[in-house]
Amino acid sequence: MTSPASTQDPWIRAFHPAPQASRRLICFPHAGGSASFYFPVSAALAPDVDVRAVQYPGRQDRRHEPGIVDIGVMADRAAEALLPYADRSPLTLFGHSMGACVAFEVARRLEQAGRGPDHVFASGRRAPSSYRDETVHQRDDDGIVAEMRAMSGTDARVLGDEELLRMVLPAIRSDYRAVETYLADPGASVTCPVTALTGDKDPWTTHDEARAWEKHTTGPFELMVFSGGHFYLSSRAREVMAVLEDHFATGGAPR
Repeated sequence: MTSPASTQDPWIRAFHPAPQASRRLICFPHAGGSASFYFPVSAALAPDVDVRAVQYPGRQDRRHEPGIVDIGVMADRAAEALLPYADRSPLTLFGHSMGACVAFEVARRLEQAGRGPDHVFASGRRAPSSYRDETVHQRDDDGIVAEMRAMSGTDARVLGDEELLRMVLPAIRSDYRAVETYLADPGASVTCPVTALTGDKDPWTTHDEARAWEKHTTGPFELMVFSGGHFYLSSRAREVMAVLEDHFATGGAPR
């Protein structure tokens, strides 16, 4: 099998490579987000944990590639790229917002390949079978920008740079189309433990929608509620990091 250290896969980023670490955390960004969103997580956990972040097409160094408008296709390609990284203990997956959907679908594919993760952390997203009729991807550019501002998850430097913003809008629109048209079968599930994390003031994910993740695992489930909105994990970064640190300190065993 190809060593991850020797590959240059466009899907995977390593900001603080930890080749000697016995555990790996794979992070999946939100709609409009990029791998660099997880730079602080990588810095905090290295060198004990080898943190890798997924880079979707259409942004940063992949900005010339077309975005993907289907969560299933995105998960197919990400799972293929991640197979070489499951060469030691099982991967732990963490995804926020759209990234939670991608992480879940990647987990399903890795399980089918016999390389399933030991845990999925689904942050800031309703359960895969919970549907809302959302049409942000059908708005004009100004409408999408307004949504991004409302969610408060996009770097202010991007929102304030008209040229850069117009450059990344096609990828952002693709992301919104992918996540807004995603709906998993009610029976879709993984066998590993799932932890759903949500902000208590998140208008895009209710408490009940977050708890519904329990229906999508045959393993242990936990719901963790933090103070904050959709991007609670920025204001509550220390608390979220403590959850991940506890996970790795206990060897991934459910509490």
